[in-house]
Amino acid sequence: MLSIVLLRHGKTKGNLAGRYNGRTDDPLCAEGIAEAETARHFPEIKLAYASPLQRTQQTSRICFPNAEIVTVPDLREMDFGDFEGRSAAEMEQDKDYNAWLEGGCIDACPNGESVPGFAKRASAAFAGAVADAIARGESRVGFAVHGGIIMALMTAFSGSDALYHTWYVLNCGGYEVTIDEKTWADKKQFSSYALFGEQGQSKTIVGRELDA
Repeated sequence: MLSIVLLRHGKTKGNLAGRYNGRTDDPLCAEGIAEAETARHFPEIKLAYASPLQRTQQTSRICFPNAEIVTVPDLREMDFGDFEGRSAAEMEQDKDYNAWLEGGCIDACPNGESVPGFAKRASAAFAGAVADAIARGESRVGFAVHGGIIMALMTAFSGSDALYHTWYVLNCGGYEVTIDEKTWADKKQFSSYALFGEQGQSKTIVGRELDA
């Protein structure tokens, strides 16, 4: 059995400003560093995977203090295209943005990714990391990733019918999941999952954020 911690990074200035920062490489802000330092830590974990962006790299070093950190490029956040770096308030009159909201924030952002395409990338990257962890003989590993990545993975592998946005978690929150190697080989599905930290409101409900 492989136990996995899916952890969202701490806050950045983009979070505080309510910006759609996906590919934008913001570091943790002072509040985010303090948040990660006081969040739940996992000193028992010796191997963790992280996206290449600063906010997850910093969070991984704080929350998985004894782990080897393996960078997985395709665990980066969704690319918001023309919405990148902008807030909902700034795009209030943007027809493309309003059409995207009306579609449930699922379709492709102009010059960016769609949720289905992003989720396919994220799921493949996660499965590759799981294969690596199993090959190394690990029994418990961490993932320091983004809000969108966590939503994509829980949608893909939880076995639940819950919609993508309902898996949204706040900064430094996430899920602990387990994988039975035999079941995973036959059917890519988590054996169990449990929320830790706090669950936030869905992106579609609040219509703002996210440095995800």
